[in-house]
Amino acid sequence: MPELPEIEALASYLRERAVGRTIRRVDVAGLNTVQTFDPPLSALTGAIVVDAARHGKYLDLVVASEAAGEVLHVVAHLSRAGWLHWRESLPAAALRPGGKGPIAFRLALDPEFEDGPVAGFDLTEAGTRKRLAVWVVRDPLDVPRLAQLGPDALTISRDDLARLLAGQRAQLKGALTDQRVLAGVGNAYSDEILHTARLSPFKNAAKLTDDEVTRLHEAMYTTLHDAVERSVGQKAATLKSEKRSGMQVHARTGLPCPVCGDTVREVSFADRSFQYCPTCQTEGRPLADRRLSRLVK
Repeated sequence: MPELPEIEALASYLRERAVGRTIRRVDVAGLNTVQTFDPPLSALTGAIVVDAARHGKYLDLVVASEAAGEVLHVVAHLSRAGWLHWRESLPAAALRPGGKGPIAFRLALDPEFEDGPVAGFDLTEAGTRKRLAVWVVRDPLDVPRLAQLGPDALTISRDDLARLLAGQRAQLKGALTDQRVLAGVGNAYSDEILHTARLSPFKNAAKLTDDEVTRLHEAMYTTLHDAVERSVGQKAATLKSEKRSGMQVHARTGLPCPVCGDTVREVSFADRSFQYCPTCQTEGRPLADRRLSRLVK
């Protein structure tokens, strides 16, 4: 799933490539992709792209619509298997609604120069479970789930993080990935943050010591900041490989921990898994599958 660093990089890429250009057309292939009807999609045609931003793991394309006489936001959540693909030349034919391909949404821009190609981007989603969603709204907070986001993980202070976690009864891994608690961190970066902070994923979030909160805050900022620095400036097509290249434990089950050399272990659930290092995070004790174990220290 694209997380804070990748969405930040995509926003930066769109600011570089799309700002100042006029939207030529919008095609929707996914039957349930667009979640709103007012303002209508037609209000986007002829609108000028003025900015791109990030809210947690939501991507926000800001446009000035002459048809609507107002600024609108095209907000997208890429879900688990979604991605943005920039195209320097888009086909002239519009997408067919209900098509079976991976493309769910297309936004085409007028050429940068006369007789130039129509560029733009596709939002795609792999697999059969279609959760990628797009909203056209007047205010990003009109997106219900976005309005419920917690503080941004990249900017929250150490003291605010301490107060936030003190009110959580969840395990630390769950608290970090709950977007209502903290916005922007998902499964991959939470693995990396907890490894850097030397904390167990199963530790009670409300029972961290002052030193553990400090380590967690420093690890979160460093991990996310470094990932953003690596990602911004990359082309959209290379962001996934850049994300994988920076991981120390996530998706590295069975490989040696780059810090201590112990074997990276995995805990699996029905629809997801996470990775950790026993030596760095759990005092050398492997964690059993959560369905079978109550190990929390």
